[in-house]
Amino acid sequence: MLAAPTQQPDLAEPTSIPGWILFVPHYYFAATSQLLTFTLHNPQVLTQGLTFSAALLTILMAHEMGHYLTCLRYGVAATLPFFIPAPPLLLAGTFGAFIKIKAPIPTRRALFDIGLGGPLAGFVALLPIAAIGLLTMGPPLPPQGHEIFFNDPLLLRVLARILGVHLTPYSPPNPCYMAAWIGLIVTSLNLMPVGQLDGGHGIFALFGKRAHQWIGRIAFLTMATLALLGWFWHGSPSGFLYTVLLAVMLRVKHPQPQVMEPLGTKRIWIAILTLIVFALSFWPFPITIS
Repeated sequence: MLAAPTQQPDLAEPTSIPGWILFVPHYYFAATSQLLTFTLHNPQVLTQGLTFSAALLTILMAHEMGHYLTCLRYGVAATLPFFIPAPPLLLAGTFGAFIKIKAPIPTRRALFDIGLGGPLAGFVALLPIAAIGLLTMGPPLPPQGHEIFFNDPLLLRVLARILGVHLTPYSPPNPCYMAAWIGLIVTSLNLMPVGQLDGGHGIFALFGKRAHQWIGRIAFLTMATLALLGWFWHGSPSGFLYTVLLAVMLRVKHPQPQVMEPLGTKRIWIAILTLIVFALSFWPFPITIS
């Protein structure tokens, strides 16, 4: 994988408050222009970017279509997926995707199936992309001083062992690996048992309103603790993003299904499978900054 330019834009340091205010957008546009120029002179970078985009959008599309098709099955009105673009220079290039459900959830089973259908479908789509990413992984690079490491969730570690790939912190990421890594982060975040996240829907369907509230609070406190540990142990603020999102979701009221019928044994097994998917996707400290 060809590295992007590491040289910083050569800008004079501001000497006034207005100068500092204007420095941030000036620096951003200079860095973006520098990266665009580098890409035009190195077309393989554009090929890698398109590969990454196609792989990541495949995972996100599978996730949202899992929700959408399950809504159709239960006759719940919903929109097709919306994709939210992100500005250049941000890691993923997207803030994710969503569908808007425009009708009440009719039953407990519908809530369970709609909520968990997305992350399970996305996880299935992610598996071949993760395998391709691991099989095309280059040899480990030598240490280069200050670096950012993408710590591998359990799925990537297990797949690497199955495929005979020697995975180390210095293994160079490639487009499919990064798409799978981000896809696993998105899956684990969506499966958090909080609010109207997908995992929150599953917990509400399984245990009801009161348990949903208490489990959500416990998950928030756990992530807040992990965020602090990640800052001190791994030098990374990434856990605080989880914590802020969970804090927002805790304040979003969860709708009550119109009928709370028993879920049945089949869905209990699906719940256990979903818990395994969460364990394979979640890693408490996804990024280390050394």
